[in-house]
Amino acid sequence: MKPGTAAQMVRFALVGVVNTGTYYGLYLLFLPWVPYVVAHITAFLLAMVGSFFLTSYFTYRTRPTWRKFLLFPLTNAANFVITTTGMYVLVDLLGLSSTWAPLIAAATAIPVTFVLSRTIMLRPETPGTAESLGESVARATETA
Repeated sequence: MKPGTAAQMVRFALVGVVNTGTYYGLYLLFLPWVPYVVAHITAFLLAMVGSFFLTSYFTYRTRPTWRKFLLFPLTNAANFVITTTGMYVLVDLLGLSSTWAPLIAAATAIPVTFVLSRTIMLRPETPGTAESLGESVARATETA
């Protein structure tokens, strides 16, 4: 294991807890005004943006860039595929209770999503593509 990886894993798990709480709070906030699917999608997307910045600054201590921002949803896609497949295997093939299966499936996804997010967030930038989101916003406000 590379130096600092254990600490990154702990910070990654903490961001996951914050992200889940953020998602659920936003979902409950939107639910009275929009259909549940719209509340789910909106809360999911907003929580994912927050998760990106927490993952960048807190977990890996790297600056956010547009490339990382655009690749970051791959971690959520991987998580979805792993947890959905895990649910099917645990409930339909192994007969485990559907009450506990999501927790086990989610736990199995953590190492994969950690490695994927670490790869995205710590991969060296190609020269000329490393403009941070903050730099982009600053540049846009200067020209406006």
